[in-house]
Amino acid sequence: MTDIPKDGDRIAKVLSRAGIASRREAERMIEAGRVSVNGKVIVSPALNVTNDDKIVVDGKRVGEPDPPRIWLYHKPAGLVTTERDERDRETVFDALPDDLPRVMSVGRLDINSEGLLLLTNDGGVKRKLELPSTGWLRRYRVRINGSVSEAKLDQLRAGITVDGVSYQPMVVTFDRQQGANAWLTVSIREGKNREIRRTMEAIGVTVNRLIRVSYGPFQLGTLKQGEVEELKQRVVRDQLGISGKPTPTRVRKSPRDAKSSKSCHPKKRS
Repeated sequence: MTDIPKDGDRIAKVLSRAGIASRREAERMIEAGRVSVNGKVIVSPALNVTNDDKIVVDGKRVGEPDPPRIWLYHKPAGLVTTERDERDRETVFDALPDDLPRVMSVGRLDINSEGLLLLTNDGGVKRKLELPSTGWLRRYRVRINGSVSEAKLDQLRAGITVDGVSYQPMVVTFDRQQGANAWLTVSIREGKNREIRRTMEAIGVTVNRLIRVSYGPFQLGTLKQGEVEELKQRVVRDQLGISGKPTPTRVRKSPRDAKSSKSCHPKKRS
């Protein structure tokens, strides 16, 4: 496991980097007695390991971790961005290609929203991309029912408080009127839960379509609904300042229509 620092790293973090499970899931696996280090079962995640340690999960030796990888996914409307849904609705992970490794979503898009969703195999990358301090703009095409005045949009540009929740100033452009609807471009930095929908309701309009077109430097571009594209390792390194071994760039169309059941939750690798 060549990416572990010489002075060691926490076992759950190492398992997450190896693509076994998220850090939290790895901690639960450890507490359940499914992990051993150097032949001894451990029950606490409060343990550092090094490259010299032999780690076994469910009887299988943990190999070298995958390098940090990022995929762009064009999420269709109607999918839930969660691993498992208590209402048994179809999730993003049900729709992903079967040959994708275990991945985690970076942030969420609600069930009625569509567009760019970032996926990664690395818990550290996920946290880094989600940090508010990163300050990356998330840009959306927003269709509203009716129209809205510039004075109303100025409320969003100045920052608005809705039901006690304060939202940072947004970058809002009125693009065009299209029959009974209007299209806006909205850019935000926080990405609070249902932020655009709630703030639009506060100024008297309803969002009937919401498409994320970019997340920081990453663009939806011409990616079709249901397709997944892996970023080149050079792009990952340049944008995030992390290292990794080269991996191929692939575009895959989601085979969701060919699936007969909803059993493809994030893949666990060993």
